[in-house]
Formats: sequence, structure tokens, C-alpha cells
Amino acid sequence: MTLHYQIDGPENAPVLVLSNSMGTSLSLWQPQIQALSAYFRVLRYDTHGHGQTTKRGKVTLAQLGEDVIALLDHLNIDKACFCGISVGGLTGLWLARFAPERFYGFAVANTAAKIGDQASWLSRARAVRQEGMDVVAAGTADRWFTPTFRQHSPEVVDQLVHELTHMDPEGYAEGCEALAAADLRAEVSAITAPVLIIAGEYDPVTTRVDADFLHKNIAGSQCVTLPASHLSNVEAADEFASVVLSYFRG
Repeated sequence: MTLHYQIDGPENAPVLVLSNSMGTSLSLWQPQIQALSAYFRVLRYDTHGHGQTTKRGKVTLAQLGEDVIALLDHLNIDKACFCGISVGGLTGLWLARFAPERFYGFAVANTAAKIGDQASWLSRARAVRQEGMDVVAAGTADRWFTPTFRQHSPEVVDQLVHELTHMDPEGYAEGCEALAAADLRAEVSAITAPVLIIAGEYDPVTTRVDADFLHKNIAGSQCVTLPASHLSNVEAADEFASVVLSYFRG
């Protein structure tokens, strides 16, 4: 597999890794790049089967985490900060549990120890393989954004849905299967690394209940709620950047 990545920010700054959500690419983080790269060397990448990163067959959550470690090794980065959203946040939780020595801390947004249920993810994978990406793109805007944001920023919504529609169906299906099997509910209480949990007040996918579970079970964690749905870094872009900067710089 060839992992596609992009780096922004000064060479001597601490590294901040950004991990995108299902159905998006590293461009998802564009709203934060100017603010974050003023203080960090920002390393963002396309996850397995997304954007310009090639797929490699069946994938697991552990492999998604190992991809990040491999990328750090490839770039000779000993230690970094990590921020991920949705499945990127779940990847961060895995790293916080199984590779904490490589990171200063974690910000995990709009995520959960277990995202969705196995049957639904497997059903979605089958549907995408049989019917293509249009079958999931149809209701995506309703899950990703609030009605107010969809009304006021239709061009942003349309761009992201367009990207989802045109991504590789097999890469997306493999991501669904990885999420079907991924479950860290019995593991998160063993996390001792610094963790910031970012929840979306109106998120129907990974809810405040999911965020509260993480906050309760990860000792010393902090939890912030933003006025947004599932893609809070897009819908509450400035607030998201501010919260992440405050956490890692503090």
C-alpha cells in the first residue's frame, strides 16, 4: 500500500498528525491548516482506500493504527501529537492504548469506542459493492451536518458529498468491515495517555453518550462539546482549531 500524505508548517515545529473520517480525504482538514500550521508541522494523510492512498485488501483497526506508526517511522518522527475525527478518532484511541510512547497526546473528535453496530456496517459494505457509492451518499449530508449548516453552506456540503460519491467503493467497503469488527470498549479504561474528547452537540452518529463513555473511562481525559453534527471540524471550523491548539499548546 502507498500512503499519501501532505505536510504543512515550519520544519522545526512539533508534529501534529491529522487523521480523516470515512468517506473523506486529507482535504477534510483544510479549514484548520492555516491555524494549526502556525504552531505545528501538520502531517495529514489519506487513510486506507481513501483519497490517493491505495487499498490493500481486508483491513483492521490495528492496521489503521500501524499505518500511522509506519508513516512516522518513514519520516523519522520519534514523537507527535495526534488528532483524528470519526474513524480517525477511533484510530487515535487505538494508538493511545497500544502505542502511547510515540505521542505527546491525542485529540479524538466525533468518535466512540465502538462506532455503530456490526450488522449495519456489513450491510453497508455489501450495498456499496453491489450498487456503488450513490447508495451511501444519499443520506450522508443529513448525518454529517445540521440543517442550518446545510442551508447556509451548501457548496461545502456538496463538495464533500461529491468526494464521497467518487471514492473507490472497495476501499470504502473495506473501511466498513474494519469498523464492523472494531471495538475498544473493553480497552479504553487502560489508556493513560493525555486525551481530549471533542463531541458534536447534534451528532447522530457518535453521540454525546459515546463521548461521555470515553470521558468516564479514560482517566484524566478532557471533554469539549462543539455546536456541530458529525464533521465538527468543518461545521465549527474555528472553534475546532481553537480547542485543539489550546489543548496541545497548553
